[in-house]
Amino acid sequence: MLRYRLLCIDVDGTLLSDDKKIAPEDIAAIRGASAQGIKTAFITGRMPAAMEGIVRQLEIPCILACNAGTYIIKEDQCIHTEYLSVESMIEIHQQVEKFQIPLWIFREKQWYVTAKDSYVKTEEQLIDHAAVVMSVEELADQWEREQTGPNKLLVGSDPATVQKVYAVLKARKDVDMACSSENFLEIFPKGMNKGKALQLICAKESIAVEETVAFGDQELDIPMLEAAGTAVAMGNAIPALKQKADYITKTNNEAGVAWAIRHLL
Repeated sequence: MLRYRLLCIDVDGTLLSDDKKIAPEDIAAIRGASAQGIKTAFITGRMPAAMEGIVRQLEIPCILACNAGTYIIKEDQCIHTEYLSVESMIEIHQQVEKFQIPLWIFREKQWYVTAKDSYVKTEEQLIDHAAVVMSVEELADQWEREQTGPNKLLVGSDPATVQKVYAVLKARKDVDMACSSENFLEIFPKGMNKGKALQLICAKESIAVEETVAFGDQELDIPMLEAAGTAVAMGNAIPALKQKADYITKTNNEAGVAWAIRHLL
């Protein structure tokens, strides 16, 4: 009987180094776990298109819980998704607009922005995928007809502005939110988070939550580490996440994921 059956790994600041590369040791360790029958799930704020290069490098089957865990796909088939209401999207846009920054809007494999600033353009280059500029009103009209909405909203800006937006939005009762870095505030359906995504994957794969290991570095990862059987904080993780960890591994620039896998397995 395997002690662990599922690795749940955050991507930015965890698997990827600061220059957005995967260390060869990390690739070898994840492949080695896969060869032992241990499944890999990436539970990430990234959209599916931003995961393609990573999955290609690993060359193993991966479950992808994208858009902060709100859109879960296995073998390119959606196995679970959660949506915000169109009303919430419109109201949040009105609140964010006052800061003169664009709102990023994610639905399944699509990425929309209300305008393109330096943060949007940097992300486009990083993931080699262009955002589509659309007004919130256009999207709201379309999604109301389809009785759907976005999986996730995001605010990207300098750390001071992000914290100001966070303070304004925190009073809302219809959404949950967390920072995935000091530059990004992610906003998603109430009650849905990376920990819930981990639990949903376990239920679909008939894996006990106790048989999971989760790796993370930021506020967005805290529910995932709280839900996992074994919680691993990266050496570069924020202090609040390290407090939740069973183990603290090396940093994302030192192949900390591989170091922890070798230690645990």
